[in-house]
Amino acid sequence: MIKTNLIHFFYKLEKKFYCLSILLSKYEISYKQDKYIKYAQDYSRLAKLVSLWKLYQNLEIELSYNNKLYNDSDNDLELRSLITEEIKLIKSNLFKFHFQIQQTLITYSNKEDKNGIFLEIRAGTGGSEAALFAGDLFRMYSKYAEKHNCNFEIISFNSGEYGGFKELILRIEGYGIYGKFKFESGTHRVQRIPDTESMGRIHTSACTVVVMPNLHKKVHNIKINTNELRIDTYRSSGAGGQHVNTTDSAVRITHLPTKIVVECQSERSQHSNKAKAIELLKAKIKQKKKDEVKIKQTTLRKSLIGSGDRSERIRTYNFAQGRVTDHRIKLTIYDLNNILSGNLDEIIIPLINQLKSEQLMDIS
Repeated sequence: MIKTNLIHFFYKLEKKFYCLSILLSKYEISYKQDKYIKYAQDYSRLAKLVSLWKLYQNLEIELSYNNKLYNDSDNDLELRSLITEEIKLIKSNLFKFHFQIQQTLITYSNKEDKNGIFLEIRAGTGGSEAALFAGDLFRMYSKYAEKHNCNFEIISFNSGEYGGFKELILRIEGYGIYGKFKFESGTHRVQRIPDTESMGRIHTSACTVVVMPNLHKKVHNIKINTNELRIDTYRSSGAGGQHVNTTDSAVRITHLPTKIVVECQSERSQHSNKAKAIELLKAKIKQKKKDEVKIKQTTLRKSLIGSGDRSERIRTYNFAQGRVTDHRIKLTIYDLNNILSGNLDEIIIPLINQLKSEQLMDIS
């Protein structure tokens, strides 16, 4: 049976669904293309859920009717036998539709999963070794993106010693990529012997990874007052020849109210870099608002199988033992090189399954 609080939730969804159908039927809405597309997407997303809910309600009515019929047919054994079979069939269908409703609810609650992402990698404790590990993580994620036919580009970076990165921001585009990468937010720890270590001692270093959904049109709804921005330009440090080294094409934007700083140096045009930096800034502001809500509503911390706090150690990469351990689900894989080569599904799929199990328990 569906719990009482979910029944109220479905009644609200049903009301929203019919309100959307009225809005879409209005002739004048077709002139407001952005609104029409948004309403149509919301309507389509709710259609399956409302349809399953209606079927479930009808089956419950049938079950109630057959139970009453069974109780009223005291001495008619043949009729009781037929009704018993009908009740079994109805209960079987109720179970089936209950499961389908649960799965659809999970999809509905994870609707941001289809988006692309902004991925930030920052070297933490460990100095140059942490910067080198940031480079390892960058190569791992870029190879994973390639395996899933996703496009990625470097938005900004700050090089470290020996070819590593102090920080790196990527944009990765591909359907459903946030649903896979969202589990990477947190602290990644590496244990290995650095090349500069003469005594052969294992050092522990760390990098933080932050994954934000690229909400595309949704971020355009975020209003930014240009008077609250400080925009600086500087020479790009990336590849690109003489032009990059002599033109102030790179852009750094500081959002004064939130102190959020973004940079972009991926394009030769200052205008293009500024547009991309603004897009990243809006995504960061959106993420900041979401993080504030998560702090207030602690029950939402389960959404990333753990607190999702950036200081939380989520994974350890031990080179001496050739293992990777994800601490959230206590998963250990002794195939480190394979994971660093971009075969992350061995970790991500169990994380997705664990999240679905937790969401099903919440619904049930």
